[in-house]
Amino acid sequence: MIKELEDFAKEHNVPIMEPEGIEVLLQILRLHQPKAILEVGAAIGYSAIRMAETLPDVRIVTLERNEARIEQAKANIAKSGLSERITLIEGDALEAGPLVENHGPFDIIFVDAAKGQYKRFFELFEPFLNQAGIIITDNVLFKGLVAENIEEMEMTRRKRALIKKIKDFNIWLHNHPHYDTVILPIGDGVAISKHRGDKHEKA
Repeated sequence: MIKELEDFAKEHNVPIMEPEGIEVLLQILRLHQPKAILEVGAAIGYSAIRMAETLPDVRIVTLERNEARIEQAKANIAKSGLSERITLIEGDALEAGPLVENHGPFDIIFVDAAKGQYKRFFELFEPFLNQAGIIITDNVLFKGLVAENIEEMEMTRRKRALIKKIKDFNIWLHNHPHYDTVILPIGDGVAISKHRGDKHEKA
């Protein structure tokens, strides 16, 4: 079924994790052995299914706002036989905080959605992370363009603004007072952020 999902994504231009990126993600999960994962950006359910297959005891909450992809994700999750462990929340992730909190706390938060909103996603969902939790963010190098001097490159204003947002997010993450972050130049760039252990108690 995984090959079927990968072929569908390629044929229909659905953004799923690159092969090297998903393998790194799954290896981190094997090492960390999380019991609860929050995924921001389900798309067609590919990575949620891969994570659930890798960890037989994990439960996953995944968010998606695109109606066509919601239907595809529902069908794929049902076909995979993992519906009992994967919960799909429909709608804008930025408005899903209260619903997500009901399913928390989480051991891993995996962000693979609208790249221009990464900082807002981090700030919104970070409070639902366990003390020893990890936040993993995909696409933080954006085809290597984040490291380039984009002022000298031909591209749309929208794309230039998006690259700047990702670059600003990476700098903000690097300077975060409570998280240590490493960015792996694998796939499209994977950021791994680990809390330093002084996670404040929620009021």
